[in-house]
Amino acid sequence: MPRIAAIATAVPDLDFEPDYRRWALSRLGETREAKLFERMANRSGIEHRWSVLEEEDARLDEGVGFYGGESPSTAARMAIYAKEAPELALKAIGGLPELGAITHIVVASCTGFIAPGIDQIIARRLGLGNDVERVLVGFMGCYAAVTALRTARHIVRSEPAARVLVVTVELSSLHHQEEMDLEPLLMGAQFGDGAAAAIVTGGEAGLELGEGISAALEDSEDLITWRIGDTGFHMRLSGEVPGRIASALADPAIQTRITGGRTPQEIAAWAVHAGGRSILDAVEKGLHLAPTALDESREVLRMCGNMSSSTLMFALKRIMRVRPESGVALAFGPGLAMEGFRFGWADA
Repeated sequence: MPRIAAIATAVPDLDFEPDYRRWALSRLGETREAKLFERMANRSGIEHRWSVLEEEDARLDEGVGFYGGESPSTAARMAIYAKEAPELALKAIGGLPELGAITHIVVASCTGFIAPGIDQIIARRLGLGNDVERVLVGFMGCYAAVTALRTARHIVRSEPAARVLVVTVELSSLHHQEEMDLEPLLMGAQFGDGAAAAIVTGGEAGLELGEGISAALEDSEDLITWRIGDTGFHMRLSGEVPGRIASALADPAIQTRITGGRTPQEIAAWAVHAGGRSILDAVEKGLHLAPTALDESREVLRMCGNMSSSTLMFALKRIMRVRPESGVALAFGPGLAMEGFRFGWADA
């Protein structure tokens, strides 16, 4: 059976969380909304978020750095993505114990586009053979890591000797917008940059990748959107999302689909995409989980914020240390849709 044999993660050097909070409060001025933003930011569970930008460029003040003056064009943002995304991905890959003879590479990213793709760039920089098979998962959002890992699972099931390199890389900080209203400022306070890399193969010890889980919620297509504009990518994240997730997860039929017939309380480990504190709270509530069940996801949120597709990989890396007998990975994204898979530790 296909297994995740190793996971490595990486973030850039600049922690821009304090500067973002200061900037957001300056946009709101001496208003009730400013006090609400500060209170909600303090309760967000996020202490650090990281950016590939230089410290001066990451500042959001008018007339300063990359965001100074006019809002940067999509082309300007993509130029930075083309340079920095492969570098951050390679930093994560460098943390793997060994690559071995890679036969396939699957890359997920929703925060930028470039052709030739970063899958080709990574393969060339690693010196992989020109016959390595490549898959690029683009613009799926926060659940793309699930799609990438399930793709690797299918590859190994069809080719038992395959050794698949799975990479997620997201540069969310490139898409900040000049906002003055509370809701988009709070949404912007969630996202940061990060990358992860995993080896999926058969036979080695690791997290065995079990059956996939998919569920699209009815009448939810406008709750999370991710659209390309003239000044970067624009996200809409409705305040209804946590409630809709909690309601969906409380459905016994959905719970059975997620757990494979066990009760949620019988699952040893939960790797849940840390989309925000309210998302994690909604999962805990909907599945009636213990207060400590999502500790690993909450720690990822605290240290890195929401890194879109990379976030789930950070949680899985932490869970691998405890070698759980059973587990479920879940992520939520545009649609509104839920994607996931069941897993459990297997020795070689």
